[in-house]
Amino acid sequence: MGAKDHRLEGPNKLEYRLSQLIAGWKRVDPASVRVKPVPLSLIDYGYQLAANTTSKFQRAVVDMSYIGFYYLNRPGEYSLPTQDDALSAPFRLRDVEFSIGQRTFNASTASLADINSATFARLIFTKQKNAVPGEKVGHARSGHAYACPVRALIRRTSALRQDQARPDTPLYEVSENNTTRSVAPHHVTAMLRISAAATFLTVGIDPATISARSLRAGGAMALLCAQVDTDIIRLVGRWRSDEMLRYLHIQAYPLMHSFARAMTAQGSFTLLPGQNIPAVVLPLLDQQIPP
Repeated sequence: MGAKDHRLEGPNKLEYRLSQLIAGWKRVDPASVRVKPVPLSLIDYGYQLAANTTSKFQRAVVDMSYIGFYYLNRPGEYSLPTQDDALSAPFRLRDVEFSIGQRTFNASTASLADINSATFARLIFTKQKNAVPGEKVGHARSGHAYACPVRALIRRTSALRQDQARPDTPLYEVSENNTTRSVAPHHVTAMLRISAAATFLTVGIDPATISARSLRAGGAMALLCAQVDTDIIRLVGRWRSDEMLRYLHIQAYPLMHSFARAMTAQGSFTLLPGQNIPAVVLPLLDQQIPP
């Protein structure tokens, strides 16, 4: 009726307190965004690229991507948390536990010899979303030379230990050339999109449709392709379902010991329909992971 709208500070500008309130609601309960799952082959391609460089940072980007894929992690758990991942907590050096047979040891205190010989690796949950503090999710070796959750954690924790990192150091932190850098979601996204562009004719994934969030979906898709029960997938990925699932012990070796091998075997799925590489993604073939 012509009266002043007290919700606005100016033309089409919401009052500051209201805008902050709505932003807070979005962080607590973000809208569902469906992303395309990333097949393991895209991370493998990134590994091959990183292996041909001397960059510790690029290798860390790939290893954190393997960890996110196999452990069904959110980006804020395996890379530098952003505002959208305010409720996530990154895994630290002290949150990694290895085993050799029945002997178990923490990555922050174990010898490098023991770490390199580990056959089973667990992530210890502390403040991660939808997790029970102290809960552990573990994988055995996948049998692959480098596409393996245990090997990825060995590479990452060994690098941190060699740099004399503190136990509270996030796994995504990299010391190189007298500087410390953090693997962020956009670094992972860039690596995945470069891989997708380079492998488009065989994998068929448009680089523009994937991001760091696709790793979690990709790991779940690999388990689904391996015919793992959907309730188990929801349990491992901490997707809320029937509360009775919270009583299952997902850190149990009999439940988890074969998953990494199954995910490696079934992780190189393709998406239909196949199509030619879009002209807009051709420049990505020559891109490098941004600083």
